[in-house]
Amino acid sequence: IYFLTTISDLIQISPQDFEKPSVQALKDNINKKYSNKVIQKVGLCICLFDLLKSSEGLIGHGTGIVNVNVEFRMVVFRPFKGEIIQGKIKHCDITGITVHLDFFSDIFIPAPVNLFEGVRFNNAENVWVWDTDSAELFFDVEEVVRFRVESEQWEDQSPQHPLRRDENEERNSPYRIVGSMSQAGLGPLLWWDDSAVEEQ
Repeated sequence: IYFLTTISDLIQISPQDFEKPSVQALKDNINKKYSNKVIQKVGLCICLFDLLKSSEGLIGHGTGIVNVNVEFRMVVFRPFKGEIIQGKIKHCDITGITVHLDFFSDIFIPAPVNLFEGVRFNNAENVWVWDTDSAELFFDVEEVVRFRVESEQWEDQSPQHPLRRDENEERNSPYRIVGSMSQAGLGPLLWWDDSAVEEQ
């Protein structure tokens, strides 16, 4: 689910960071630039892991900003297809279920195709319900669930020309995971606690 990727980039250190040790200033600026950012076809950068090498800093003319060529490794989140992950239900609607982790919320479970056979959408409560022989089991918001990674979707987030950009247009997430909850052991953890199911 996590791995290391090596990146080479030009990192800028502004004068207000000069009071910090140079290594700390580099680390802070790398994290500021990359943490919580998606790199296309790589994944979501979580944080800096380590510095591999750096050049001598060059001061920009008239700005006082120091430019340093740095090679470093970032911790990246990108689960593999078939991986089982635990998260919480964030939102339900007629199209499916959105699941979130503590740091990532672009996880979608299409419904009913990627849920158990026999599910239905409860419009009154805005939740999906699985009708079993013995009980109605609910996919409640904020319920802890397990899901299986089925695929990933990437969206190019390149800057758009200001004259061609529609300010009201919503841009898709740069990285989205599509999952499923249609196998035994998947879905709300509460379901697979025998005592909890018996009480339903």
